[in-house]
Amino acid sequence: MEKTRSDCPISCSLDVFGDKWSLLIIRDVMLRGKLSYSEFLQSEEKIASNILVNRLSVLEAEQILTKQVSPTNKSKFIYSLTEKGIDLLPIIIEIMDWGAKYNAQCPRKEIGQRLKTEKAEFVKEYFDKLKKQLPASVSENELQG
Repeated sequence: MEKTRSDCPISCSLDVFGDKWSLLIIRDVMLRGKLSYSEFLQSEEKIASNILVNRLSVLEAEQILTKQVSPTNKSKFIYSLTEKGIDLLPIIIEIMDWGAKYNAQCPRKEIGQRLKTEKAEFVKEYFDKLKKQLPASVSENELQG
């Protein structure tokens, strides 16, 4: 991101992923295994297609997601998390846990139930799982360069 509102680390972070749609896209890739534009459109929050295109572009430009041609359908793209994106896992988990704790309309589902008793173990397992899914073409050096 070229221009920031301030030099506050929270503000700088929000400049990258601070809108609700970006966090929901990250959630969908990270926790729900969604990979494609059409899968993101099917999420229950009903993101508009123009907003989805914009947010995917921003997340890709910020190197949180990477986009590749699908190996099974050359006219389709699939999105996956980069290492930078995977590093958002603890933040996503804490936001999810906080939402379930303080909003009765957001009950704990399977992941949320597990977080109540074994959050650290769950986060470590998911980190390992997500790192194994990193595309071979995305390395930490590319993210830093």
